[in-house]
Amino acid sequence: MNAVVRSTGGILTDLLARVTDVGRSLASLGEDSRPDTPEAAVDLAGDLLEGRGEATGLALAQAVIARFAALDAPARRVFFELLRIRFGVDQTALETAVARWREAGDDASARALHYACEPRSQELLRMLNRAPGGTAALVMMRTELLRALRDAPELAGLDADFRHLFSSWFNRGFLELRRIDWSTSAAVLEKIIAYEAVHAIQDWDDLRRRVAAPDRQLYAFFHPALPDEPLIFVEVALTDAIPGAISPILARERTPLDPARATTAVFYSISNCQTGLRGISFGNFLIKQVVEELRRDAPSVRTFVTLSPVPGLRRWTESQAGSEALGEAGRAALRRLDPVDGSVDAAEAVAAADQLPEIAANYLVDAKRPDGLPFDPVARFHLGNGARLERIHAQADHSARGLTGAWGVMVNYLYDLDEIEKNHEAFAHDGRVIASPAVRRLLRGRQETKR
Repeated sequence: MNAVVRSTGGILTDLLARVTDVGRSLASLGEDSRPDTPEAAVDLAGDLLEGRGEATGLALAQAVIARFAALDAPARRVFFELLRIRFGVDQTALETAVARWREAGDDASARALHYACEPRSQELLRMLNRAPGGTAALVMMRTELLRALRDAPELAGLDADFRHLFSSWFNRGFLELRRIDWSTSAAVLEKIIAYEAVHAIQDWDDLRRRVAAPDRQLYAFFHPALPDEPLIFVEVALTDAIPGAISPILARERTPLDPARATTAVFYSISNCQTGLRGISFGNFLIKQVVEELRRDAPSVRTFVTLSPVPGLRRWTESQAGSEALGEAGRAALRRLDPVDGSVDAAEAVAAADQLPEIAANYLVDAKRPDGLPFDPVARFHLGNGARLERIHAQADHSARGLTGAWGVMVNYLYDLDEIEKNHEAFAHDGRVIASPAVRRLLRGRQETKR
């Protein structure tokens, strides 16, 4: 089936390429002497929006994409600024639609008003998407837009156009889940190595341990328009218990577990691959579908948990150094962990590490952003999916990244299939963090210490 889909996609791509070549000739784009400037690229975009024939439109779309790719970073920012200014909402059409809706007040006039509210930049993105390779080009274009947004917040509306369309184009119905193993193409395997964002893959031997061992699996979502580009992937370890550290999972020398003896599936790394798709949610669908795959293929597995980093713990804790939020024990632990003179006594470090689970519980359960959601991005993701904060482990990740972000603390989030929806509703509607009794005891211990 996949081969048929790819073959059909290849035929369509070839057809579009031929039509585009015809359109380039009709539009005289091969003789276009306009310079590679943002103004010239936007002028071509204006020609595209005029709505010429199909072949000419494809050629113009490809020309806009090529002109954009040739620009440097400052020129790309100018390009985005010009798109925002020139291709916003048609004010005249909007005022006419408002007047008709006020007069008629019916469904047809309401729909017309809805369409009149749409900025022309959205239609431009749709037309660019039709070009050969258009989807990949637009994902790259949004990557550049996100960079420009750091210094140009006025481009947020244009970014909203991208997110609105990407949410439709990359919805779950279009995504394909694939198991990645040692027989997967080298091109895709190389990208898995490059995109791993949690626990770096050191070399090909390391990758082989993660995808070819009988108790290790890797799943990724793909989109038909990006057949060799993973969008997001999750690495899974099949174990006989809930783990409390990452090193046994990543160990070079270990004895693989017979999958028939596995009781627990551990999601130990989830990596978003495409910066241009930031904010487009795939992870919740990915985990839930992988759970279904595992339930079918590994029936002995009954427990589904993560082994997750806590990337914001250290930054938040240090920001609370003078606050009552930590309590005296927490402030003492912080002084031991980050002494002013840089020296760390081994015994004091161990004592401080004993305090870390309590500090982490306070951070994950009680520390909230102004919108009422947890500070920690990983917590927001898993709790929003309906997981439960299950266990907190000190000295669980001795990598430089783990120590820098959270002094080595890691967390298990439990996906209890009977409770996922209820937990999700509690988090989505009330911002309530569902935590296990063990985590709640850590919080009670902190409250008693404060008293």
